Amino acid sequence: MIILVTGTDTEVGKTITTAALAVRAAASGSLAVVKPAQTGVGPDEPGDLDDIHRLTGLTKLHEGVRLRDPLAPTTAARREGVTLPPVAVHAKAIDELARTNDTVLVEGAGGILVGLDAEGNNLADLGGHLTTPFGFVVVARAGLGTLNHAGLTVEALRSRGLPIEGLVIGSLPAEPDLAEECNLVDLPAVTGVPVIGRIPAGAGSLDQESFKAAAPSWFG
Repeated sequence: MIILVTGTDTEVGKTITTAALAVRAAASGSLAVVKPAQTGVGPDEPGDLDDIHRLTGLTKLHEGVRLRDPLAPTTAARREGVTLPPVAVHAKAIDELARTNDTVLVEGAGGILVGLDAEGNNLADLGGHLTTPFGFVVVARAGLGTLNHAGLTVEALRSRGLPIEGLVIGSLPAEPDLAEECNLVDLPAVTGVPVIGRIPAGAGSLDQESFKAAAPSWFG
């Protein structure tokens, strides 16, 4: 199974959600994690996969293109003079990993329509090239604005006939405000997709032992 992790926006908690999903998946089988495009980091700087390793201890982590500017991959690549590989190439590599792993987690860049290659193809297009069964997990904010952003993301996936596993709240405060409480009920009603996970705010600062012990309880 391949799980494609996308977000309703940037900085919504995709990396911590991917790490938490990895802990859950690793408990029942072999696992690989893929980041097709990492932006906003230099050659020797830690990226999202380093955070996943820090939190989970997992080592089968595969990074594609790395770009300096903290921008969409297509924009960052243009500024750097880098030619991005087609999403079909990423899909083939992910399918190959799925042949030797029970689960492959793929963390996207930004939202679902952010371009990943020179043609402007995105994570949804990448999913369309996969031959292994897959589903999308959509990471959303907890507060105001999330109903619209989540609804648009789900609509974009459904319009392409792509399967959605569920929504995850990427950072839920310990004491949610009124909007955050109501959104837990309203998100499934608005999108037709269940909320399958709630990542507590600050989860990314936990030590590895605490993160791995707590992560399974954030789903279900």
